[in-house]
Amino acid sequence: MLDAGRDDALLRFGLGNACLQAGDAEAAAGHLSAATRHDPDYSAAWKLLGKALLALGREGDAEAAWRAGLDAATRRGDVQSTKEMTVFLRRIERRRR
Repeated sequence: MLDAGRDDALLRFGLGNACLQAGDAEAAAGHLSAATRHDPDYSAAWKLLGKALLALGREGDAEAAWRAGLDAATRRGDVQSTKEMTVFLRRIERRRR
């Protein structure tokens, strides 16, 4: 679909999710980053982007993604994503102690 010229947040989210499930966190991070550029309020994309970045050992970048995702989720009223990303951020904070 990308080769055919279609490029949007939903497509990139789907590709990122598939890559993450297949164990390719690097490709997933690229697609999920693109999804958040297409739609900065796509809280689910921010959530998965953070997971992909954490899988790559980029904890600081994962934290930044989840913080941006919290802002997006708040704007959209996405309560479930807010709860999940808050838990992820608390885990990072606990590891720092």
